[in-house]
Amino acid sequence: MVQVSLSQPSTIGSQVLTPSPVIYVIIRDMRAEVGVKYFIHSISGKMNLMVWGRLCWFSNPETMFPMANILHVVLSNTLNTVPDHAHFLCQDFESAIRLAAEPPLADVIETIWIGGGTQVYKDALNHPWCDLVYLTDIMADFDCDVFFPEFDKGLFKLQERFPDVPSGVQEENGVKYKFQVFKKETGNGV
Repeated sequence: MVQVSLSQPSTIGSQVLTPSPVIYVIIRDMRAEVGVKYFIHSISGKMNLMVWGRLCWFSNPETMFPMANILHVVLSNTLNTVPDHAHFLCQDFESAIRLAAEPPLADVIETIWIGGGTQVYKDALNHPWCDLVYLTDIMADFDCDVFFPEFDKGLFKLQERFPDVPSGVQEENGVKYKFQVFKKETGNGV
């Protein structure tokens, strides 16, 4: 599954600001925390794995950690040690997925969440386990230089209503937004 917070048009931040598991992709804007707040409140009591690209990981404020019931994986080709507050270090997306799918984590991980960046989102959106995109459409423009990748809206269909997801336009701190859920069509009518 993918959870995304996008300001217009499809921006996710600025580099200046610093049985099998299901994949959620979390796309967030550093200045618009509504998507992150929703994500944190939607985590069940089970253990989850959250996959981050190195730059996204280091852009998070220290106050964001720890997160209950979440094991963090940082992807990097350059780091040699696991960063502070992270639990694992992997070189690529597939290694992180294998980590979650094989013992001992396979028995405890319920959901895989994606924290970014752009290439990590692309990898997740193209992975067969990704079946939902949770998108927070932020109705405002921000000066951003990092963008969420296009995803196939023919494959992922917008849902009119989805359990436990607020509908309609919301507002927080003067910023309007709405939650949208896109579900992958399986081709068999499900």
